[in-house]
Amino acid sequence: METANVQIEQQMTVLLRRVQRIHLSTTTGDVNLERSAYGIMCKLADEGPQRLGALASAFGLDPSTITRQVQALEEIGLAERSSDPTDRRASILDLTAEGRGILDTTRQHRRNRLQEALSDWSEADLTDFGRLLKEFNASLDRLLEEG
Repeated sequence: METANVQIEQQMTVLLRRVQRIHLSTTTGDVNLERSAYGIMCKLADEGPQRLGALASAFGLDPSTITRQVQALEEIGLAERSSDPTDRRASILDLTAEGRGILDTTRQHRRNRLQEALSDWSEADLTDFGRLLKEFNASLDRLLEEG
């Protein structure tokens, strides 16, 4: 088990470097999305409008940090705040039409790169990898929730 854990840790380090390189090589036009902006935009696209506090909690960030990241998205017109219909004192964040378009294009570029990288994998291997990656992420979520 220890040998497997060493190999997994080493390969995770390599993976993180590769993901960073892919992130940098899949910018869209004049918009260079930072990782944090991309993550926020994906969450909004996948789960719908969110309160800033919910975003901060989901990413394990201080509310002031998420506020700065959200303001950057608002300044370039990719996200917008509106009043929360359930609590007028609070605001919710959603993507603008431009934000959705840029996110869709960026996601497609990234998926194309993954498809290139995995083009020689069998469908069974791809399915297994997707399942194991999902399980791995769920395990990490449990670990993070425990503190």
